[in-house]
Amino acid sequence: MRYAQLVMGPAGSGKSTYCATMQRHGYDDKRLIKVVNLDPAAETFEYQPFIDIRDLIQLDDAMEDEELHYGPNGGLVFCIEYLLENSDWLRNQLCGVGDDEDDEEGGVADGVEEPDDDYILFDMPGQIELYTHLKAGQQLAKLLESWNFRLCSVFLVDSQFMIDGAKFLSGTMAALSVMVNMELPHVNILSKMDLLSKTSKGQLDKYLEPDPQALLGEVTSESSWGRKYRKLSETIGLLIEDFSLVRFTPLNINDEENIADLLLMIDNVIQYGEDADVKTTDFDPPEPEDDDDVDKYYHD
Repeated sequence: MRYAQLVMGPAGSGKSTYCATMQRHGYDDKRLIKVVNLDPAAETFEYQPFIDIRDLIQLDDAMEDEELHYGPNGGLVFCIEYLLENSDWLRNQLCGVGDDEDDEEGGVADGVEEPDDDYILFDMPGQIELYTHLKAGQQLAKLLESWNFRLCSVFLVDSQFMIDGAKFLSGTMAALSVMVNMELPHVNILSKMDLLSKTSKGQLDKYLEPDPQALLGEVTSESSWGRKYRKLSETIGLLIEDFSLVRFTPLNINDEENIADLLLMIDNVIQYGEDADVKTTDFDPPEPEDDDDVDKYYHD
């Protein structure tokens, strides 16, 4: 069995930083965590990618093509769809198969086995449409599952964005949309907790255990729009409260205990390591040197 996280979230939510942090934490814990970059517009990383989609296609390829002429948003969607159409390339890369080892049809070479116990983070693009309502994200997930991956979707929201009721409801609904569309075990993360002010940190409980009624009081009283659409906001709040559909876990990349707890929670979600054989050790009693030691050993 292989394990993976699909790391998703809006642009600037801290996905690449999250991947780099988890990879570094794994290294310190003597655990190999690989990162795959699936953002064709990425320029620099804090991690060394195990696989890079830019080796297959880059955003500029879609934007500068004389026939396509895509903008940045359409280009990102096109690049992910192109990856899905050329999924053999990704599978070969994940299996460590070079071009010279590929079979004639472009698939995985005969006799090449997929590695076991891989733990991979897929750093996804910041094009949120890929996860909220388009099928590309879901198709990628199903593809990985067919390759023996056990998946968890990880959705990051910038905690600095979630500073008032209206923005909280917006972020919550985005997370809910991703959960419904991806159909995977799911973890929501409030990123960049280390950048919050003391005042904002004091509001943390409101986001971790949200009280929709209190939040709605902010939404409906702040503007004429909020007062006009009060019933709509109340319905959204009740949906979140009644079904307990969305909860957020904070992430402070400067707190190693916080990082370890979050990784453990995700490991439990995907049942990481549960298929491993139980390691046992046989302990033989110490050999006594003389008769006095024999009597002492058995009488103790």
